[in-house]
Amino acid sequence: MATLKQKFAANLKAMRLQKKLSQEALAAKAGISVSYQSMLEREQRSPPLDTLEALGKALGCGPLALLA
Repeated sequence: MATLKQKFAANLKAMRLQKKLSQEALAAKAGISVSYQSMLEREQRSPPLDTLEALGKALGCGPLALLA
């Protein structure tokens, strides 16, 4: 069974690709650095709640969708 961090990373990348956004574009929309965006997708970091919310807004979904 996948961990929550693994699910988040996979969902983040899948939703970003579905929206045809580069890591740079998503990072800019969410107000985070590109290196941090990359670390989130590679499961090297876990986001705080405010970052999770910002990523959800940038992707046009609720933050819970990134954890489903």
